[in-house]
Amino acid sequence: MNAKSAKPAKTLTVEQVGSPIRREAKQRQTLVGLGLNKIRRRSTLPDTPEVRGMIEAVKHLVRIVPADAAR
Repeated sequence: MNAKSAKPAKTLTVEQVGSPIRREAKQRQTLVGLGLNKIRRRSTLPDTPEVRGMIEAVKHLVRIVPADAAR
């Protein structure tokens, strides 16, 4: 094991706050890709540029939950 893999990975918890009804199919698929499909559902994901980009694409439908409230 090297020192890089010993570090805990940073994560983000996102919560769906908006409905995908009457949204483009691409936005609905992005929510599913984030592990969300119902309002108030939360998903914990790795903090990567790809995930950040997905969140940016549906920022009007999700919110990032603070780390202390995610537990």
